[in-house]
Amino acid sequence: MGRFTVISEDAFDTLQVDAGVLLSRFDPANPVRPNSEDIIATTTGGINPTCVPTYSDLAEDVDNAAVNLKEYKHLDSWACAMAFTTLKFNADNIAWSLGASEKTNGANYTKIVPRRDVKQSDFKDIWWVGDKANGGAVAIKLENALSTAGLSIQTTKNGKGTSAVTLTGHVSVTNQDKVPMEFYDIEIDDVDTFRVTQNLVGVTSSYTDSYAQEGDSLEITLTASEGTISTVVVLMNGEDVTEDTYDAGVITIASVTGDIVITAIAS
Repeated sequence: MGRFTVISEDAFDTLQVDAGVLLSRFDPANPVRPNSEDIIATTTGGINPTCVPTYSDLAEDVDNAAVNLKEYKHLDSWACAMAFTTLKFNADNIAWSLGASEKTNGANYTKIVPRRDVKQSDFKDIWWVGDKANGGAVAIKLENALSTAGLSIQTTKNGKGTSAVTLTGHVSVTNQDKVPMEFYDIEIDDVDTFRVTQNLVGVTSSYTDSYAQEGDSLEITLTASEGTISTVVVLMNGEDVTEDTYDAGVITIASVTGDIVITAIAS
């Protein structure tokens, strides 16, 4: 074996594997498994995030100056985007593939019509999150993303329809020095983090966090703002555990094993 026929000891840890997923929301500090409703596209062929700078040479017209003098290099702009091909066809995907568009609901349909103007609500933050071979993750946030290549649908005989999408990040006038793409290298330990969602109507909860660690024990006190609590449903990992965990305004979970959804209504 040659002297330089070697790889670094951390080579396996740095591998990014599989296609990853496109999400409407993600918290790098709490990298939980995404909910189905947060996945914005079913893709084929992978995702291609890019962030490319454009430079100019301020000395290009200066006599006797060498080409690419580093002292005269000027960074003009960054072009940040995510390109992918989606297999998902519904009203929301068609609307954001078009970019500037409007949705209206009919009796049994949703109509999507392109607009001739852009609204600030058309811009959305988009995340790509991919696994690493060591169990960690890589995440990229594209800020103020807008579809800039339009909608292009391709159908095939005996096959699936596809649509090529390019989302471009945009700088905001309120933060003009902020490049609209962020990168995260995330270490994930062996303890899973689960999401805690509380749907409260006329009720306050003593638990103010949005996450819980695997194995945590929780005691959550529910208080009616006025009236009395009439409905409480506790789901953990998709299963109804209300009978085992709720009594007289207090939810007691001995060990967290999955995402928790609490619904409480006062009347």
